[in-house]
Amino acid sequence: MTPHLDVHVTEQSQVGEARRAALRLCLTHGFDETVCGRIALLVTELGTNLARHAKSGRLLISCHSTADGFQFEILSIDSGPGMADVSRCLRDGYSSGNTPGTGFGAVQRMSTDFSVFSVAGKGTVILSRVRVPDGAASTAAKAPARFAYAGICLAARGEVVSGDAWEIRIVGDQARVALADGLGHGAGAAEAAEAAMAAFRRSTGAPSEVLEQAHPTMRSTRGAAMAVARIDASASTLDFAGAGNVAGRMISGVDDRSLMSQNGTLGVQIQKIQDVAHAWPMHALIILHSDGLTSRWKLDEAPGLIQCDPAVVAGWLIREHTRGWDDVTVVVVKRG
Repeated sequence: MTPHLDVHVTEQSQVGEARRAALRLCLTHGFDETVCGRIALLVTELGTNLARHAKSGRLLISCHSTADGFQFEILSIDSGPGMADVSRCLRDGYSSGNTPGTGFGAVQRMSTDFSVFSVAGKGTVILSRVRVPDGAASTAAKAPARFAYAGICLAARGEVVSGDAWEIRIVGDQARVALADGLGHGAGAAEAAEAAMAAFRRSTGAPSEVLEQAHPTMRSTRGAAMAVARIDASASTLDFAGAGNVAGRMISGVDDRSLMSQNGTLGVQIQKIQDVAHAWPMHALIILHSDGLTSRWKLDEAPGLIQCDPAVVAGWLIREHTRGWDDVTVVVVKRG
């Protein structure tokens, strides 16, 4: 899987590096000049803000296909100083430095989706998403989406591919989500994770059946941990199965429940895998992540985060709890 572009921005020259990387990604997907210019401006505004005001800033940049086109996402992540009043900072004319104070407002207006979470004294995550429709896509009104989701996949330091992979498949009121973590990192791990995703695409059964069918097909790889969740929005249920060190959590404002994986490695050795059924509360997030994220994280110190876009939730978890030396992937799903 192609990981997110991860550009650290601590001084102004790195803003240009981020903009050029984003434009290369735009051209790869065949975007026209207008879309490319819009995305370049968004990256410049967010990157300049990091260079001028933030500590340990970075831009995570990605583009993926959807049913009717593409979604281009830019996540700005930093370690401070944070914003005590986000709505005030978004108003045109407000500035904490010697600038016109129009950057955040411009970013919000140019974005199809925009979401911010910040804790004063700790840091900020900002999402700017641009939806680029396919020219052949229908302009007819669409039913509201039953699920909102996002995933962030980052390669280990020094690697160009990630040994993690994830996918989601949505049909009507049901979603199936899979996350795999190939053993180690680099090309061999990526090959194992992709084999796990290929098995996920072939299977239509319960989560445990996906894993059991994937196991023999992955013997030619180095093996992978994998988790699969089947979510029914109408019935408010979640079925989960996992093998190895891929973790799952279901979090609402009143509950924090672990989704337990069993011991084993697909393609190497597994025990009999069982599905575990859970009720899915109305406002609960479902979060899957590889072991590049520490396992004992909590959202107690981030009140209001679960109301944000799933990409912001994933970005905050990576900002706060990544180990820093391994591939890391975080996938967040909630009701649309």
